Amino acid sequence: MGDNVSIKPFLTEEEIYLFHEGTFYHGYLKFGAHPLKVNEIEGVHFAVWAPHAQSVQLVGDFNNWHGEAHEMSKRGESGIWVLFVPHLAEGEIYKYKIRSAEGEIFYKADPWAFFAQCRPQTASIFYSLSGYVWNDQQWMQERSNRKEEQPLNIYEVHLGSWKRKDTGAFLNYRELAGEIIPYVQKMGFTHIELLPVMEHPWDGSWGYQVSGYFAATSRYGTPHDLMYFIDRCHQEGIGVILDWVPGHFCKDAHGLGRFDGTPLFEGDEHDQWGTYKFDFSCKEVWSFLISNAVFWCDRFHVDGLRVDGVTSMLFINYGKENNFWKTNINGGYEDLDVIGFLRKLNEVIHHYFPGVLMIAEESTDWPLVTKPACQGGLGFDYKWNMGWMNDTLNYIETIFHHRPDRHNLLTFSLLYAFSENFILPFSHDEMVHGKKSLVEKMPGNYDEKFAGLRLLLCYQMAHPGKKLLFMGGEIAQFIEWRYDQGLDWVLLDFEMHRKFQKYVQIINHLYLKKNALWEIDTGWEGFRWLDADNKKESMLIFLRQGKEAKSFILVVLNFQPKAYRDYRVGVPFSGNYREILNTDEESFGGAGQVNKRVLKSEELSCHGLKFSIKISIPLLAGIMIERIEERGREDESAFCRC
Repeated sequence: MGDNVSIKPFLTEEEIYLFHEGTFYHGYLKFGAHPLKVNEIEGVHFAVWAPHAQSVQLVGDFNNWHGEAHEMSKRGESGIWVLFVPHLAEGEIYKYKIRSAEGEIFYKADPWAFFAQCRPQTASIFYSLSGYVWNDQQWMQERSNRKEEQPLNIYEVHLGSWKRKDTGAFLNYRELAGEIIPYVQKMGFTHIELLPVMEHPWDGSWGYQVSGYFAATSRYGTPHDLMYFIDRCHQEGIGVILDWVPGHFCKDAHGLGRFDGTPLFEGDEHDQWGTYKFDFSCKEVWSFLISNAVFWCDRFHVDGLRVDGVTSMLFINYGKENNFWKTNINGGYEDLDVIGFLRKLNEVIHHYFPGVLMIAEESTDWPLVTKPACQGGLGFDYKWNMGWMNDTLNYIETIFHHRPDRHNLLTFSLLYAFSENFILPFSHDEMVHGKKSLVEKMPGNYDEKFAGLRLLLCYQMAHPGKKLLFMGGEIAQFIEWRYDQGLDWVLLDFEMHRKFQKYVQIINHLYLKKNALWEIDTGWEGFRWLDADNKKESMLIFLRQGKEAKSFILVVLNFQPKAYRDYRVGVPFSGNYREILNTDEESFGGAGQVNKRVLKSEELSCHGLKFSIKISIPLLAGIMIERIEERGREDESAFCRC
């Protein structure tokens, strides 16, 4: 049995040309293992790129790991090796036995495999993705017509540690679907963002050191099980974003490193992470990675890719000591190949999948990340606002009497808030390695910590930009995130944690309901400072504005443990106002210093506005106020508070 069956080439000459050109964007349809019928014989076609190999054999249980009967044939000078194997059953495990030009033997997993053994085993598994019937047609149709002015509130999740069974075992994709989806719905998030679900050998990498880019990790089930998870999300109105890692990959012996005995996929080593960087001067790497991004959007219907480590990709010398620095052909430190790759990646995804979000984790002031390539940009839809996150977390960790001296940490972000389309993240990276959980970052006593955390999330919700919160933040988990254990759901047995979770649910749903909080996130038309400079009281006061003039929300944020009564605040129109959120609500765990009654404006100027109202401001609290539409004589009892 072997490649002695006469067949028409499965991988065409044109496709081979496109692969080497860097433009074979659907390579997953031809590379790897695919079911094929030849002369009425059912079998599997294998294709792998190993241009410097002396020979390649297919090995597995089906031939007792001896490949003499399954020698692969080289397609001319293409460096691509192919083989048709009749009667091979789905579920068979296999590897490529590669003999290098120097005679070394490597046993490599299939870079294009759709499934793999669960660690510590490392073989690929022949798996056909066909057969799953999707039921998300309405979601997919609506997504293709997505408008930018939509609420986006992301719940970031690591599937292996969101919740575990009593035995410590993982929940599988289908079990997770039954638990996470109703939870995310109840909590009011619009999207789930999954830390990488591509196959990886080490749990402690959280999925960021990938060995199988096309394989959904077998830790939680099969590829069809992951399809089911995403399908169910879509049927319940929840989008799914995947973290995606094109910057580097693990060095494990069965992976991409030195694949045919030479640095085939890799360029330099990534000193900081102990991995290999992809070589973006190699056009076959472009075909591999862009095809991979297309694959997840095509076969798994994902709604976005958050591209990890963009900063480490953009700069040639990222993580290197100064005396080892290199320059590009123009004398700069930017990686020109990476810039071209990212532009092409975003162009391709937007072409094939309108409505899919491309998100950059980029931590510098690199310009025009979210502008199209025709304007000199990289073409992403959104960029994580790492500067806002770092400044904000530095500020909220500051003890109260030092906060006036660091007030600019809260206001500096508005100098650049509209230079990109931003997402405001409180991500997993800030909850590990001694950085403390969100609630533990807060100064003060127990009650002040919870008050400060409610205030922090109110500030995030009111600040221009889309939102992201890492799991556990919504229940105020005190200990740092642990990738090898589930969240501390037992905390919900305690009243303060239950009330905090309820608060997150309320503010999330308020965000969805109030278009002034998301309709204009990328321009000054949606934001107006009323008081940015009150560092003495550590107070921020501003307006969020919707597209209609009277669609606005007044936001008051008090970052000190001092309360105020009859505090005058400017408002843009005369009339009656009501409080729609107060983080000091007793039901949220606060002391209950709220503004229950209708707030009537007076013609007294304040904060540069002709009219004003007087309010009570609790300690360490955030308040949102809106104008009540006139409907004849107003009945105070008719105005229910959210």
